[in-house]
Amino acid sequence: MDVLSFGLLVFGCAVAVLAGLIKGMVGFGMPMILISGLSSVLPPDVALGWLILPTLVTNGWQALRQGVRAAWESIRRFRLFLVAGFVVMILSAQLVAIVPAKAMLWAIGLPITLYAGATLLGRPLRLPHPPGRKIEAGVGAVAGFFGGISGVWGPPTVALLTALDTEKTEQIRVQGVIYGAGAVVLMGAHLTSGVLNSDTMPASGLLVLPALLGMWIGFRIHDRIEQAAFRKLTLIVLLIAGLNLIRRAVFSV
Repeated sequence: MDVLSFGLLVFGCAVAVLAGLIKGMVGFGMPMILISGLSSVLPPDVALGWLILPTLVTNGWQALRQGVRAAWESIRRFRLFLVAGFVVMILSAQLVAIVPAKAMLWAIGLPITLYAGATLLGRPLRLPHPPGRKIEAGVGAVAGFFGGISGVWGPPTVALLTALDTEKTEQIRVQGVIYGAGAVVLMGAHLTSGVLNSDTMPASGLLVLPALLGMWIGFRIHDRIEQAAFRKLTLIVLLIAGLNLIRRAVFSV
């Protein structure tokens, strides 16, 4: 398969616009939408390589939207989550080259499906309120594990922020800080693992502009329209994405 063919790159740009749109509206979902859409036409490890740069750049914009000082306060508040997540992410990233594609699809698709489906049914994942240090570190480790093997660490992070009753604007910013810092670690880890290489780097860079365009549109919608309806729409999109990954895991050889 020519992973730099014109058709694949156009499809990747379209998925990046959609992922940026959803992320701009609700603050998360970009890696999940990208890994689901791209892995429909690419091997999972190549899809992971493609999503790294657009994820990094868009999270930087999201984290700094209210300024550097606000972003730093978010880093200080969630430092335990960040440290635990990054350590595990670096370790799990090295598994990408040896984990079978089917296992990776299950590992990504099943948690996404369960999280989105349960939340849509009114039974979101609950954590003790407030979470203690062990739970915060544990959730960070879970998020880091899935982030390392797939670039997806949204659901555990959102669950933690929800349990802390984080205010909406701060929650969007905190997600940008956490995901952005995670994206830096992810990029470094996969430069080492070989997932981000001379073949995947150009395509990943090409997806940055469409992702930013989608995110700009999403920010404008977020600032004008009630967020709850778009959160529900996002969960529906994530549910479809997760089910698609499970479908590929079931029918892959």
